[in-house]
Amino acid sequence: MKILIINISLRPNSEKMMFPIGLGYISTAIEKAGFNFEIFDLDALRPSDLEIEEYIKKTDFDVAAFGCIVTGYKYVKKLAELIKKYKNVPIIVGNSVATSIPELLLTKTKVDIAVMGEGDITIIELLKAIENKNPLDDVKGIVFLKDNKVFFTPERELILNLDELPFINYDLFDMETYLAHCKFNVGEPYPMEFDLLKALPINTARGCPNNCTFCYHVFKRKRYRIRSIENIGREIKHLKEKYGLNYIQFSDELTLFSKEQANKFADYFLKENLGVFWQADCRAGLFGNTDLDLALKLQKAGCVELGYSLESADEEILKAMDKKITVQDFVIQTKILQKAGISTSTSVVIGYPQETEETIKKTLNCCLENNIYPSTGYLLPQPGTPMYDYARTEGIIKDEEEYLLKMGDRQDFTINLTKMPQERMEELVKEYLKKIAEKMELNLKEESLIKTGHYRQKIFLENKNEKS
Repeated sequence: MKILIINISLRPNSEKMMFPIGLGYISTAIEKAGFNFEIFDLDALRPSDLEIEEYIKKTDFDVAAFGCIVTGYKYVKKLAELIKKYKNVPIIVGNSVATSIPELLLTKTKVDIAVMGEGDITIIELLKAIENKNPLDDVKGIVFLKDNKVFFTPERELILNLDELPFINYDLFDMETYLAHCKFNVGEPYPMEFDLLKALPINTARGCPNNCTFCYHVFKRKRYRIRSIENIGREIKHLKEKYGLNYIQFSDELTLFSKEQANKFADYFLKENLGVFWQADCRAGLFGNTDLDLALKLQKAGCVELGYSLESADEEILKAMDKKITVQDFVIQTKILQKAGISTSTSVVIGYPQETEETIKKTLNCCLENNIYPSTGYLLPQPGTPMYDYARTEGIIKDEEEYLLKMGDRQDFTINLTKMPQERMEELVKEYLKKIAEKMELNLKEESLIKTGHYRQKIFLENKNEKS
């Protein structure tokens, strides 16, 4: 039996590329189980629609497996239809597009089986059941159609000890391409010449202890689990030796969650002299007025950027988001980190039902006053979240699939839950982002205020193209 694993590209026109960590773990598990498989990496290859169709048509395989976040529903639907056009094979789909909308996925697309939540063990049991033609009922953590009805098997237990997971076999993927493009996700300013960066993402945890009302991921409302710092360190040493890695992008819902853990990170990196730069996400409010020494130690240990979400500077909206932070938490932390020489990044979500001109101004003024250019997006209600339920209850989302087919990046205005006209909201956001960009002397054009890319990267590429 041969399995075709497909990595979907959500942004095929972007110079940015993020190594697919989730699919990396799944592919590694499939390899270790001894299955015959092939990876068709649409993000690394960036093939045309015609090239994708020709590949599917000519390639022999017995099972297709892929997945992505729920905003890629339209790509999943299209790809499943293409596969069924040429191959009568089972199609397995995972990640949040499966976990958040299994019923819709199985009834509105050509997908046969949805893998719920964590797939490392599930995928192996599922593939063995398919290979041996055994009933799927005994495979935990999946959903499929049985007698024309959506059938859920018992929930899969969580992997509690993440240190037991094997390191991803990155060589299954085109590492030359990923090393050339993953550095476009590195935040600015760069700790070295951009051309010298060798960056890759690493997961240190699964899940999130918080439960924001706009956010969905496959571990929503599941136990937050972390890898030991020693296990993380061994993987970093391995990647440094194998690929010359010099920059780590810790790619978690949340990496640094407590001062104790932040201290462990810093102490380990200093003790082991890992010699890599890194960026991570932490919670707002982690660093208070007395934590400058901790921030300085992290900076000495290679931390060059920490991201933490403001989302809104309006207390009522923060409460509606269930953020459990205050604006003062954000302000104090930003000052401490900037004083320690650590770059700060944040994101804001515009468009909660309570949003007004004044709340938008308040949020973006907060960023302006604290010299932090926010990753700005509009509220994009995702299935499985309270905000999605609200939009459906209020009749704003009338046809679920129609809405899912429209979903894309959060920087694109998809749906309006406020009482403000969309045009005025967008106008106001751009007006204030322009003020922030001008104050920080960022080289951002009008069309790049929301979809910024990285302004220095653009200059770098322009200069490189001129030289060549």
